[in-house]
Amino acid sequence: MIDLQKLQKEIFENKIAKGFNTTDVNLEFGLTYGELAEAFDAYRKKLPDLGEELADVVIYLLGLSAILNINLEEEILKKVEKNKKREYKKINGVMKRTKDV
Repeated sequence: MIDLQKLQKEIFENKIAKGFNTTDVNLEFGLTYGELAEAFDAYRKKLPDLGEELADVVIYLLGLSAILNINLEEEILKKVEKNKKREYKKINGVMKRTKDV
């Protein structure tokens, strides 16, 4: 299993070492969005680099989380547990949340 907290630290240290953005949160959100758009484009066009593009999305998310001092590993684990407890029902062909714990 990957240690996301360690990886998050490595990604942030690489951003510093390479002179990439580590302070402009708005820019980082925009760049992350751009990476997601590139991944979607690779999927839509059936390009062979889809996996690499998805990896870029995760790298940007981990970097953004580091900038914001958010332990993304911890947040993901909490969210997975929360989602397990939610209940959904298909209503008029659309999944609707019926119970939120």
